[in-house]
Amino acid sequence: MKKLVLLGSTGSIGANTLQLVADFPDRFQVVGLTAGSNNDKLIAQIRRFRPRVAALADEAAADRLRRQCRSRRDLRDLKIEILSGTDGLIRVAASAEADMVVSAIVGSAGLAPTLAAIRARKPIALANKESLVMAGPIVCEEARRQGVAILPVDSEHSAIFQSMAGQRRTDVRRLILTASGGPLLDLPLSKRRTIKPAQALKHPTWRMGNKITIDSATLMNKGLEVIEARWLFDIAPDRIDVVIHRQSIVHSMVEYRDGSVIAQMGIPDMRGPLAYALNYPERLPLALPSLDLTKVKMLTFEAPDLKKFPCLGYAYEAVKTGGTMPAVLNAANEAAVRAYLEGRIGFLAIARVIRETMDGHIPQAAPGLDDVLEADRWGRERALKMIQ
Repeated sequence: MKKLVLLGSTGSIGANTLQLVADFPDRFQVVGLTAGSNNDKLIAQIRRFRPRVAALADEAAADRLRRQCRSRRDLRDLKIEILSGTDGLIRVAASAEADMVVSAIVGSAGLAPTLAAIRARKPIALANKESLVMAGPIVCEEARRQGVAILPVDSEHSAIFQSMAGQRRTDVRRLILTASGGPLLDLPLSKRRTIKPAQALKHPTWRMGNKITIDSATLMNKGLEVIEARWLFDIAPDRIDVVIHRQSIVHSMVEYRDGSVIAQMGIPDMRGPLAYALNYPERLPLALPSLDLTKVKMLTFEAPDLKKFPCLGYAYEAVKTGGTMPAVLNAANEAAVRAYLEGRIGFLAIARVIRETMDGHIPQAAPGLDDVLEADRWGRERALKMIQ
């Protein structure tokens, strides 16, 4: 029985994780849950999975949850500790009872709890790519120091991880990340100015949270994945390529120095890579449909257009610059995407905010954690000034 702490339980990865726990109750038990502010959804999860501890980043939401646990008849018998704020998330992440921590918080808020879990020597099933985008060298060095495994949950990085199994790292020539292209792939640049969030959130193949879906529409999600791959697999960014693959069947590929390419394929369903990380190295018998290539019929690949998708180029620029620049890139993107979803800026302004924020930053080389957090604060503040 593997005891899990789930950071970010109310998002799409969190929901899929809990579905796997429900499907395999003899293999997994939830001992800790965290969320941002969605205490109603968290209550339902607490009632079903009965963790020992839970935390909400939002202090007011945590207070409401405590009152509900005291007053509601169906929750009174639960022996659960309710924590709050960043300190609460960190305490849950470092829970002594946990055998593994699933890091599924969206955005920069996932960095501190993920690092806390690593320092507590908990294996990490990593869906929070921002931890590595912001502080890849720091996170990876801490994992090496503590002897902690970081197992990728993103379908692309899971595909690379699987495609490298049994191979020598020295034989790798390049990594090839696939991207669906998102919901706006065929829309001309001239028509993107008036795209509303409802249109940009209609992803053709994946069901994800709002922020990640907008990142997919700008290809920033793929740019962040390039940075994540650079640190997860210790490979230079100029050996990481991105191709548009509309069908989302080939999840990513690895090319070796003899010209061989190994790809991992499957239907577009996050339960596959998530289950592989949770139960590694054993595969779980998932009740998912088999991949039928006779129905798919055609697999296509094309180069991304950086005029349509400048955010992908910005991510390459940030990781090659290094230092605090990736943290600033991520901070500006988070601020811009939130403003777009709230109707405060247009779709094309997302890229402009990121570009101008990066242009105003003087990167610090070899930053410590405090430097990364300060760069994140600076980037967010700078981006918000432009948005306002």
